[in-house]
Amino acid sequence: MEILKYLHHLDKEITLAINSLHCTPSDYVWQLFSNKYIWFVFYFIVLIFLFRNLGWKKGLLAVVAIALTITACDQFANFTKAYFERLRPCWDEEMVRRGLHILEGKGNLYGFYSAHAANAMGFAVSSYRMFKQDTNKLREYTLYAKIVFPWAFLVGISRVFVGKHFFGDVMVGFAVGALFAYIITAIACKLIRKR
Repeated sequence: MEILKYLHHLDKEITLAINSLHCTPSDYVWQLFSNKYIWFVFYFIVLIFLFRNLGWKKGLLAVVAIALTITACDQFANFTKAYFERLRPCWDEEMVRRGLHILEGKGNLYGFYSAHAANAMGFAVSSYRMFKQDTNKLREYTLYAKIVFPWAFLVGISRVFVGKHFFGDVMVGFAVGALFAYIITAIACKLIRKR
């Protein structure tokens, strides 16, 4: 149990250190990355390219795989938040007292793990793996990876900057998103190769 207390303490310290690196211009950037609705246009563009590059049948399978990944990440986050009941930093009196910078409304009470981080990483991993099924354009997908993975990281880390999640919530979210994406797209890729 001592190790868990130490890890929780360390998580708080890292969260406060990251959250303290704020200024007014960057606050707007972090709020932008944290707003999931702004990214719908990005998702839509990626899905169009999946259909264009893979054809409608494989493209549809890719879209279903991505949608299942995000749904799994989101629903599992709801379960873990209710199960672990770990307060979000913005609801933690000690974190607020120590100067946590809060940029958004507090939201729900519990925050382990970050669904934003899981969904973003799940989208990044699953879309990249599905794009790779089009072996004629692997060089283009290397460029896509250089865009989508930093984007997913920034979405996740923005949750620390806005005061909604601990750093550990975000890291676990990334791991869960990548795991669900890998499992679901592995099945989808097998189905694509059979066609």
